[in-house]
Amino acid sequence: MTLEPYWPSLFGGIAIGLAAALMMTLNGRVAGVSGILSGLWRRTDAGVAVNAAFAAGLVLGPALYALVFGRLPEIHVVASAPVLVIAGLLVGYGVRMGSGCTSGHGVVGLARLSPRSMAAVATFLATAVATVAVMRLAGAS
Repeated sequence: MTLEPYWPSLFGGIAIGLAAALMMTLNGRVAGVSGILSGLWRRTDAGVAVNAAFAAGLVLGPALYALVFGRLPEIHVVASAPVLVIAGLLVGYGVRMGSGCTSGHGVVGLARLSPRSMAAVATFLATAVATVAVMRLAGAS
């Protein structure tokens, strides 16, 4: 068994954990992507520059990947455009209802042993399992 297919995921996980730890250590803020991106539009937010730098890192990540691995990551999207739009709207709605996203709750919240994040992540996972089951039963992708 070769480890080559796992290197990108390993390095990606390390980068996410490092970014979350640095954001908390240096700024005292949770590295939740939904909060960071919404903070870009708040003119009164003192952390707009930090939010912009973090967002730029998200956008430039694939370029760094290409430099390290000599190619862009492969992405295979099998869902139709309407399914993707509906899914995106539902995720956005859920992020607002749950006061955060998987990066904030799943990466930082769980590491801090936050009960609210534990409940949020359990809800994310249960909803994902139910969604996949329903879509498979319906024959949709």
